[in-house]
Order: sequence, then structure tokens, then C-alpha cells
Amino acid sequence: MHELGMCEGLVDLIQQRAAGRRITGARVRVGTRHAVVGDAFEQAFALAAAGTAAEGAVVDLVVTPVTVECRSCGGRSESLDVLTVCPPCGSAEVDVRDGDELVLESVDFGKEPADVPGDSR
Repeated sequence: MHELGMCEGLVDLIQQRAAGRRITGARVRVGTRHAVVGDAFEQAFALAAAGTAAEGAVVDLVVTPVTVECRSCGGRSESLDVLTVCPPCGSAEVDVRDGDELVLESVDFGKEPADVPGDSR
């Protein structure tokens, strides 16, 4: 489950931005090429956030598409499928671009300070 590694890094980054504040939510943009499964990502985030100021935070996952450029028909389209063919003509002779980002777009903080004893992140 590669989502866990991503989420551990995200929680570390979020903790740095928190500066002692409780984290209630985060919005993450991830490209299709990462092949992230939404439910697995949410579970991994909850596991990575356990015992930190981000424990219980809600993560909003936004998956961005790849751009598909067909070498057969010249068509250009977007897809949320990692393994894609040209939608107009069905050709597998495509160039795939974009869809490889992993961006922490925003973090929401609670009004109360975080109370996480022994938090080493």
C-alpha cells in the first residue's frame, strides 16, 4: 500500500505547518499516475495521523487527470485511467503527460491547540 508512504510524508509536512495547532482537515491534489485508491488513502492518512495533531482530520483527496495525446489520430483528451487508450479512436499509440503531482493544497486548523503528548513529528 504505497498510500501509507505518501501519507506519512504529508502528515510530517502538515505537522510542520501546524505550529502547535490542532489540524481538522487537509486538501491534497494527487495525479492519476500515482494510482491512489481513495479508500486506501483515507485509511493510510488516518494511520499516519494517529497520535499527532492531525489525528481525526478529514482529508479531501482531489485526483487530477493525465493528458492523452494520440499518435494515430492526433486527438487530445484527459483521463483518470492510469492505463489509457485514445478515447476517440481506441488506439494504444498514445503519449501520456501530466497527472504526476502530489500537492498539499490547504490545511484547516481547529481553534484549540493540539494536545499530543510525546509527539515527535
